[in-house]
Amino acid sequence: MTGWEAVGVLLAGVFAGGINTVVGSGTLITFPVLLAVGYPPVVANVSNTLGLVPGSVAGAIGYRRELTGQLGRILRLGVASLLGGVVGAVLLLVLPPGAFEAIVPVLIVVALVLVIVQPWLARKLAERESERPAHGGVALFAGVFATGVYGGYFGAAQGVVLLALMGILMDDNLQRINGIKNVLAALVNLVSGVIFIFVADVAWPAVALIAAGATVGGVVGAKIGRKLSPAVLRGVIVVVGTAAIIQLLTR
Repeated sequence: MTGWEAVGVLLAGVFAGGINTVVGSGTLITFPVLLAVGYPPVVANVSNTLGLVPGSVAGAIGYRRELTGQLGRILRLGVASLLGGVVGAVLLLVLPPGAFEAIVPVLIVVALVLVIVQPWLARKLAERESERPAHGGVALFAGVFATGVYGGYFGAAQGVVLLALMGILMDDNLQRINGIKNVLAALVNLVSGVIFIFVADVAWPAVALIAAGATVGGVVGAKIGRKLSPAVLRGVIVVVGTAAIIQLLTR
């Protein structure tokens, strides 16, 4: 990388870390930048996953107040994320490059629809059930596992999918759910990243630059995201998700 390319990767990390903390889809910023500076797709994907871990951790720490009292949920859903992340990382290493890219836009569209209808659907579910499971039940565990598989493989908009699933299947406000989302995304990136360290080619300069930028972005993103109302946060999710779809379809 040239000096200017390094600056570009660093700034991409800042924006990705902030967007991941507030919503998700930060990968759609850093991954194309790594491709633009000359890294092969798989190397870029692996390095991006590792680089974004510190940003996810910083975002989770920034949401520590919203995470209070949610240890049981985090432990249960964290297991699903870890298992899914392992499966996703293995798939990245054994499947042909781009095998999942055809369904990525579809997944994001589904996630956005779920986010939009989440308040209405949650009310309908509450009317049919006396109380939704505190941890979201088997359906949420399976959904978080599947999202972890996707996150370990590519990861773009996994935060959007997690927010949609938890918003519908758990009875809680969007900010507290966003805090859990940051923890789960960090776990997926961490476990898949550890696997990549041992069995894949890693561009460590890129990892270091993204990690530094994403950490700053995660801290700033938490300060901004925690102040947004549920309606505004939901709007941000839709905007970012739509931009992600457009970028994927025009690549």
